[in-house]
Amino acid sequence: MYVTLGDKIRQLRKRAQMTQAELAVRLGISASAVGMYEQDRREPDSKILNKLCEVFSVSGDYFIGASEKPLSGEAVDVSEVFDEFTSRLAMQEGLMFDGVPLSNEDRRKIIDALQVVAAIARQQHKNETNHKK
Repeated sequence: MYVTLGDKIRQLRKRAQMTQAELAVRLGISASAVGMYEQDRREPDSKILNKLCEVFSVSGDYFIGASEKPLSGEAVDVSEVFDEFTSRLAMQEGLMFDGVPLSNEDRRKIIDALQVVAAIARQQHKNETNHKK
């Protein structure tokens, strides 16, 4: 059976437990556009395809049919992803949390909390590494 681009988008969205509206917000498009993509009534442009790859952490090859695997096989250093995420969070305009716009103070509190969690994780990793020696 042939799996269409729309099928892949729908499967990934459902696997991520997102609604069409939630995905639309992440992509900066309307929910009806997401629905049209999923029904193969419209094809996303390259910009939207790139955003889909980012949102679902998949390779572009998956969407164009060059790979059957949705997840890239690359090893991912979570600390690098975390650092990139907090940097983007600090610079991104128009952020919301549960649909409520974030003030700069709220944004700072979230970043601070995330950095505390990362520091704890790094310390635990360091302690575990030292105990193995």
